[in-house]
Formats: sequence, structure tokens, C-alpha cells
Amino acid sequence: MIDEETQEEIGQILASDAARAAEALIFASATPVSEGYIAERLPADTNVSAVLGALRRFYAGRGVNLICIDGHWAFRTASDLSFALRQEGQEAKKLSRAALEVLSIIAYHQPVTRAEIEDIRGVQTSKGTLDVLLEAGWVKFRGRRRTPGRPVTFGTTRDFLDHFGLEEIRDLPGMEELKAAGMLSGRIPAGMSVPMPRGEDDLSSEEDPITQLDLEELGLLTPGGEADE
Repeated sequence: MIDEETQEEIGQILASDAARAAEALIFASATPVSEGYIAERLPADTNVSAVLGALRRFYAGRGVNLICIDGHWAFRTASDLSFALRQEGQEAKKLSRAALEVLSIIAYHQPVTRAEIEDIRGVQTSKGTLDVLLEAGWVKFRGRRRTPGRPVTFGTTRDFLDHFGLEEIRDLPGMEELKAAGMLSGRIPAGMSVPMPRGEDDLSSEEDPITQLDLEELGLLTPGGEADE
């Protein structure tokens, strides 16, 4: 419950030109925008965090919510109203079981190589399965592992967080949450655990950045050209 003083402070922030400008910047953007992007376009003395916090409170419980995704802000339809926007006869494309398994492994174990994914799954992973996830924009090439052969490492993207309604990768459900949701049922092997996802997007000490030559080798960049979108 918000006390009167706090409510009055939020009201003053919402009435400011800074709040109106921030609201417009987020609304006009086709993709989530960073706090830094907003700060650059507001008066220098603006408390951007307070402005965004007030706007978030204002839109909470409404048909449209202001959400933060990996430090970037966007307006999204309230999750409980998705049924009202679903067009008749329109079906969301479903991932295969293999693609879901690979996506889950990448999300919880990133940075992870293809060989490590196959070791966890116990079966080979086809290039097509990874291509589907890369094309969906939910998985990306992170870097190169500092081991023989310098295998490519995979990680999830901001679009992955946005699609699944997560603010950051650490918001992925843990063991108890998965049990409560009925996603882990039956006899669970002794000692089984759900890894804590890494939150940072920076390269680890075991990774090197992907270079232009790497992108060309991976088919993401034509020689002397620009990266494919």
C-alpha cells in the first residue's frame, strides 16, 4: 500500500514534462529502449529512475504495462489480456521438442557450446534446430571458448526475455517453481538440480569475442561486407 506522501510524489513526477517525454520516447520506439537512451533526451537534472518507476506504477494493473527487460523499457499488453488480442484462426508457431530442450539448456547453462548442449541432452543436436532458434532471435552467438578448436558459445537474447516476460535471465524459474507449475513431476532423480542462470551478458574469462573473420566463417558476414540482420 502506497502512503499519501509517496502517492503525491508519484503524481508530481507523472505531471512533469520529463515523464511525458519519457513516456513518448518508449511508446514511439519499436524496440525496448535503454535508460541511457531516455536520459540523453531529458533535462540533465532529471531523475530518470524515479520517472520510470512512477510510470511503471501508473501503468501497473492497466491494459498496457510498462516493463523493464534487461535494463530496457517497453510498453506491453497486460499478460492476462492476451486472449483478447488473439486473432481468430491465428496460431503461434510452436517449437519442436528438440528446439525447446536446446533453448532451455542455453538459457540455464549459457555460455554453452554445441558439444556441451549435446552432452547434456545425450543426443546430437542438428544445425537446423539451432538455426530455428537463431532465426527466431532468441539465441545468439556469444563468443569463442578458449579451448582447442575454439568452439562458438551460445546465449539468449533480449528478445528471448521479452517473449517470455522476463526482466532478466535470473528470473527463470528454479527447481521449486518448476515443481509448483507441474513441469517437474514423477520421480525426480536424486541430486538433480536446476542451475542458477548467469545474469551478466559480458564475455566470461573463458571466452574470446567473435571477430569479423568468425562471422564470415559462420556465414553471418560476407567477406568485406556487413552482418546479416
